[in-house]
Amino acid sequence: MKALLKAELLKLRTTRTFIALTAFAVGTSLLIVTLVTLLEEPTEESVLTDVFTADTSGLFILILAVIGITGEWRHHTITSSLLAAPDRIRFLAAKTIAFAAAGLLLSLLISITIGIVGLAILSARDLPTPGIGDLLAQFARNGMVAALQAAFGVGIGALVRNQVVAIVGLLVLSFIVEPVIIGLAPDVGRFGPFVALPTAAASIPPENTGIPDVDLPAAGVAVVLLLAWIGAAFAAGGALLRARDLE
Repeated sequence: MKALLKAELLKLRTTRTFIALTAFAVGTSLLIVTLVTLLEEPTEESVLTDVFTADTSGLFILILAVIGITGEWRHHTITSSLLAAPDRIRFLAAKTIAFAAAGLLLSLLISITIGIVGLAILSARDLPTPGIGDLLAQFARNGMVAALQAAFGVGIGALVRNQVVAIVGLLVLSFIVEPVIIGLAPDVGRFGPFVALPTAAASIPPENTGIPDVDLPAAGVAVVLLLAWIGAAFAAGGALLRARDLE
């Protein structure tokens, strides 16, 4: 397993897609924090979630994880990968752990960036700033959610090996299907893995993510439910991976 993890992490570090998506994630998070701190006046009670949850790593690492697993089929590297690691479940597990670690590290990078910029602008405007303990706790929650979304993305990619279909489907589910379900049937939509549960797990007020008046699960419950989604996707993706012929 150690060798598999090293191989997967090497793939991540040496791909232009990872570098590009990392730059986009940092850039968008920084832009959001800058605009919020310059244009709004968060209160002492809301500054933590208004400013320091502007971490877009979850979305980008979710997409990157889907690209990472579907790219094995698209670029016909799946054969050589599985020749080096014949146990397909171990191969999928190594990918899942590698992308979860990448999500955590990406979120940490973003947290450092938005922490420095956000605190600097808030202090310059004489606006409230959160305590260091609360700030670090929020960054830890952000990182945990990014890691969980990365793991979920690997499972999705294992289920839908066509890269374009997987990415488009992921975006449609994230930005259209789940928000519509939340709007029409909030008692069902509040358990969705793309918007509702990550919001709850990060302890972000639902109105901050465009789903006001939704009774989200408690943070701990949301984490357990996300793990259930990840387990289901991993199990189904692993079963398909074991059954598929290599091309």
